[in-house]
Amino acid sequence: MLQLRGLISLTIRELRARKVIVGLFVVSTLVWVLLAFALNLDVVDGTLAGLRLFGQEPEGDQPVQQALNLRDVVVAVESVVAGAAYWMGTLLGLFATASLLPNMLDSGRIRLLLSKPMARAKLLAGHVAGVWLTMLALAVYLFGSVWLVMSIKTGIWHGRFFVILGIVLAMFAVMYAVVVLLAVTTESTALALITAYGLLFASLVLNLKDQLMPVMSEVGQWSFLAFYHVLPNFSEVSRLIAQLTEGQSVTSWYPLVSSLIFGAVVYAGAAFWFGRRDF
Repeated sequence: MLQLRGLISLTIRELRARKVIVGLFVVSTLVWVLLAFALNLDVVDGTLAGLRLFGQEPEGDQPVQQALNLRDVVVAVESVVAGAAYWMGTLLGLFATASLLPNMLDSGRIRLLLSKPMARAKLLAGHVAGVWLTMLALAVYLFGSVWLVMSIKTGIWHGRFFVILGIVLAMFAVMYAVVVLLAVTTESTALALITAYGLLFASLVLNLKDQLMPVMSEVGQWSFLAFYHVLPNFSEVSRLIAQLTEGQSVTSWYPLVSSLIFGAVVYAGAAFWFGRRDF
């Protein structure tokens, strides 16, 4: 356990040295600070009397604006933040961390690390856990700050918002599995990023399953379904996030479950390859 903590600490220190943590922290801070100063809510006796964004009232009839429910405003803002954090956070997080593992596999560094009395699986697990914990800390900071801003401004403490945090982190971990596998097998940061981003945008097509399937041939349908069930359904999970944020009943947990299975299999493959590779 001491070795694992040391490896996690080493990864976090490298992220800090590369200014990755600082950069993502600054971006997160800008999000909640802009939200705090840009969104002005006039709350009278627990109801919303007015809403202004950057000092401007939204277009529409004043009675309609007054009829807005505070909880609806909180949910709408938090839903936008959750969706942006899900997509932009994953894209930025992958970009910021993709080069770590290939650099660790540099011949000089990896031979030094492998000379220590530790299993290769533990070495890889320490690196992955360090990245996960860093993203967890940044996500908690962003989500917690936004949650506090909205809760203090409105008096509504929407705890469901933190359920979304777990899903965002879980899907980042799934996509980072692709980076880990490509880094272990090819040591190419560019290829790892291209593949991970390619899967992200391929999920946009997979999300159109109901619209595309009826116009496909039988062979095309079988091929499309194979990709749908095997690849991570990143885009479709964003719909699940919106449903949870808005308090709706989740229509299907399958996109999340199948994506987690994909991630587990890819991490297992990366560990298998790393354990047998000749450095």
